[in-house]
Amino acid sequence: MKMFIITTITVLFLGTVLVAWSIYSGVETYKPMNSSVDFYSLSCKTLDGIDFQFEQLKGKRVLIVNTASECGFTPQYKGLQQLHEMYSGDDFVILGFPCNDFGKQESGNAKAIGEFCTANFGVEFQMMEKVKIKGDEKHPVYVWLTSKEENGVSNHSIRWNFHKFTIDQQGNLVGSMRSGVKPSDKEITEFAAGKE
Repeated sequence: MKMFIITTITVLFLGTVLVAWSIYSGVETYKPMNSSVDFYSLSCKTLDGIDFQFEQLKGKRVLIVNTASECGFTPQYKGLQQLHEMYSGDDFVILGFPCNDFGKQESGNAKAIGEFCTANFGVEFQMMEKVKIKGDEKHPVYVWLTSKEENGVSNHSIRWNFHKFTIDQQGNLVGSMRSGVKPSDKEITEFAAGKE
């Protein structure tokens, strides 16, 4: 009986670990599809409060990431900055969207977020205003990213900070990567390099 209990606990533990891993490391890729809402019609404010029209992203590959300063995935800022340094001259853009929706891990205001990113990771890629990415106040960019009705390919449930989305040079959503996918992982580096 004791062996049965130990085996059952072990199986349940391993099952839980596998489910947790898939939640944090899943990757979905899509063939470009027409969407009912044009990606380039979207806009947002930058962390500095300046209007940022997405039409200026035409012809560029875009990586969108929801970020947080007090998260276990926060060190990914370093990898994101390295991607920016390596590929930003090659029609590749990173947009970071600070968010406090998961674990209250981004409680700072715009000034504090900017100072944190610069002092700790030398972030030079475009940081946007702090937004809501779930619930009734979800920002329109995240409505587009998470709604098949708007993006044309799939509904997405963002489960934590540092979830990544890739948008191709024609404004099509082509990828969704969970938090555990690192900026240095093949799916992201090949996209950044234009090897879609």
